[in-house]
Amino acid sequence: MQARSLEDCLKADGGLARLSGHAARLLRLQRVFESAVPRPLARGARVANLKLGKLIIHADSGAAATKLRQIIPTLVDVFHNEAAEVTGIEIKVQPRQHSGSSHPTASHAPLGDHAKQGLTSLADSLPENSPLRGALKHLVKHT
Repeated sequence: MQARSLEDCLKADGGLARLSGHAARLLRLQRVFESAVPRPLARGARVANLKLGKLIIHADSGAAATKLRQIIPTLVDVFHNEAAEVTGIEIKVQPRQHSGSSHPTASHAPLGDHAKQGLTSLADSLPENSPLRGALKHLVKHT
């Protein structure tokens, strides 16, 4: 029995073939969108769907949505030239969902030995009852 590729399996089923084709169109439209808007704006928005010629774009914030709404005429022209099936654009505010907690967690690089020594030296030079001294000692201990 010969193994079939995932693409072959998707094309074999009519419903999955339509879904796969729609996903491919959305990916192509996302690439056009990313090339048409400034990079910071592209990071704050994404192509969400295409329904009856109307492209739905989700923005992470009201500010990003406002900026996108200001350039809709330009975007319509770009999409019309690159992808004839786009006849209109709708912008919606839809913040990205973060996995895990509702607040993104900050990531930090571990402190090197030299940095730890410097912070320890600074903490040792501070008065014994200084809140900064305690905070620095805690930082060195937990990184």
